[in-house]
Amino acid sequence: MKFTKKMSGVLVAGILLAAMTAGCGGGGGDKKAADNKGAEALIGANYELTGNVASYGQSALSGCKMAVDEINKAGGVNGKKLRIVEADNKSEPSESGNAATKLVTQNKLIGFVGPATSGCTMAAEPIVTANKLPSVAPTATADAITFDAKAGKVRQFIFRACFIDPFQGKVMAAFADNKLKVKNVAIYRDNSSDYSKGLAEAFKQNFKGKIVAEEAYLAKDMDFKAGLTKLKATNPDAIYIPGYYEEVGKIVKQAREIGLEVPMMGGDGWDSPKLIEIAGKAALNKTYYSSAYSADDTDPSTQKFIKAFKEKYQKDPDFFSMMGYNTVLILADAYKRAGSEDGTKIAEAMAKTKDLPVAGGKLSFDEKHNPIVPALIIEVKDGKPTFVDKISF
Repeated sequence: MKFTKKMSGVLVAGILLAAMTAGCGGGGGDKKAADNKGAEALIGANYELTGNVASYGQSALSGCKMAVDEINKAGGVNGKKLRIVEADNKSEPSESGNAATKLVTQNKLIGFVGPATSGCTMAAEPIVTANKLPSVAPTATADAITFDAKAGKVRQFIFRACFIDPFQGKVMAAFADNKLKVKNVAIYRDNSSDYSKGLAEAFKQNFKGKIVAEEAYLAKDMDFKAGLTKLKATNPDAIYIPGYYEEVGKIVKQAREIGLEVPMMGGDGWDSPKLIEIAGKAALNKTYYSSAYSADDTDPSTQKFIKAFKEKYQKDPDFFSMMGYNTVLILADAYKRAGSEDGTKIAEAMAKTKDLPVAGGKLSFDEKHNPIVPALIIEVKDGKPTFVDKISF
């Protein structure tokens, strides 16, 4: 999941502050273990708790807290109970840097979980790296999150619990080809989002049919009918709309209002209860998106997670809550195997993660700190997200 804006001068100052405090405020080192009084190991949670994509961060944090409660009930890790300390990045990359700096300078952490979006994750990366703390993003799907292409090397302290954008685009192209069997597809992308543009490009590269038209919008736009009318004129068999639920909900609703009844497809940015509130149940019929979570997935670990989440929160979980849950499992497992609160040692253990039981199955990391997991195709039927297919390559 990606959400980008330019970092402000405040973030730059935050990065400098974090670099200066590395190793004393929240970084790595066995000295921290001795300094951490009591029997707690602290995890910094940097999430989008308010702002444009608050639904993502709030859901992910609820999953994190549930995982911490379960681990503590079972006795904790390395003789310590885990505790979440949280900060709100307000769905803004510039604020994400500030939130990470606040967490690392005010607490002695064993690592980070979050943020939910790629832009906020990348903004926090310099602080995470300067302080040598492992960080697990639940749903940041941009390829650059874990791999610095310019330097040609993996980002040592950055990991993720979800699949990446190129994989999502490839999965949905395969679904369009093999299941929907459409030949002509139009693309409506968010030109202000690298997430959206990346998914659109991956879809184009892998779709075997013809891309008959492409139109663009910007985040926070309200009226999409001009672009949709142009797309309708090309008579597409389907439309691919890689974007976030706020805009996608309005796009789907307005598309149906102008008589555009073809199937519509998207990525995990669709995965929010808010999508149904915005678009309406009827408008979302014949729509599909890629995700890592479905309540209909029969995997025992998924069903166990769903049952526990409902009992704890009296509501259904979603993709973000499950990925948030998994981030804590990943960090706790690495912390246990490292046997140390040194961030470098925890990151080294995390990179060797193999067949870790998590919600959704077992997780292993590849050489770029990306998890090896399948993707699910979800269809919205009368307002209910419904499992359709599971695709892996």
